[in-house]
Amino acid sequence: MSTVSDLTEGGRRRRRRSDAERSVTAILDAAARILSENPRAGMGEIADAAGLTRQTVYVHFPSRDAIVKALTDRATDQVTAVLQAADLSRGPAAEALLRLVRISWETFEAQPFLLNMAGPPTDPDSEHERHLPVFGMLKELVDRGRREGDFDPDLPTSWIIAATVALGHAAGEEVRAGRITSAQADAILQDSLRRLFAR
Repeated sequence: MSTVSDLTEGGRRRRRRSDAERSVTAILDAAARILSENPRAGMGEIADAAGLTRQTVYVHFPSRDAIVKALTDRATDQVTAVLQAADLSRGPAAEALLRLVRISWETFEAQPFLLNMAGPPTDPDSEHERHLPVFGMLKELVDRGRREGDFDPDLPTSWIIAATVALGHAAGEEVRAGRITSAQADAILQDSLRRLFAR
């Protein structure tokens, strides 16, 4: 039978978890804002923006890289959920591919820190694992497009996926370098994909 002490301790643990979750959310939200403005911002600036001490930030994230990884994981989870809801099995595969790319690009537009932090991954294996759900949807989509004639069947699925990802990275780099706007990159990317994989 639970005692008053047990119930009180359980309440304390729930409050601590709730406080920790609020702190993590505040840190990540602040980091997304700050890194969008200044990709070189450090832990102190992130802590100030979150309204927390540096010590509190370090309790949850041992390094700036850990914050960036958590932000990227959160964005990946969000785009994966949106893609799953978009029903990419509906309509011609070519149109579905453009929807997938548009949804992914809208994530970049909504979270500019992703463009600012873009670059070669420091841990390619972790980067690949993080994107497995999206790659899975992309592979299923490309396989269907090749079967149904939306994509050139002479082009291997792996090449179409690699080319799509590479074009997306190139578009992001062009925006990050200030050579084109985000809207221009989206339009160019969509047009390039239409031309590249057509029969």
